[in-house]
Amino acid sequence: MEDKRNILKDEKPFIYKKIKENKALIFWKNTMIKTIYGNQYEKLEKLEKKDNTYEIQLYLAKITGHFKHGNEKYGISNNGVFVTLG
Repeated sequence: MEDKRNILKDEKPFIYKKIKENKALIFWKNTMIKTIYGNQYEKLEKLEKKDNTYEIQLYLAKITGHFKHGNEKYGISNNGVFVTLG
């Protein structure tokens, strides 16, 4: 997999938040899309030690897979954040 349009370098659409018990929440444009743990979490920690944001973005894109196909519906939650409805 490769970032042909430089979206991962320019926009950095993926973020993650570590939570307890060696788990991390993966967000795409402020929408939570996946929880990782186990081997995926360990690999994320290894990439974090390298301090290469592009490699982290590429890894997060790979493990989330093809979640976005253009048919998602967005709404606004009570706190004003866009959320995926279905």
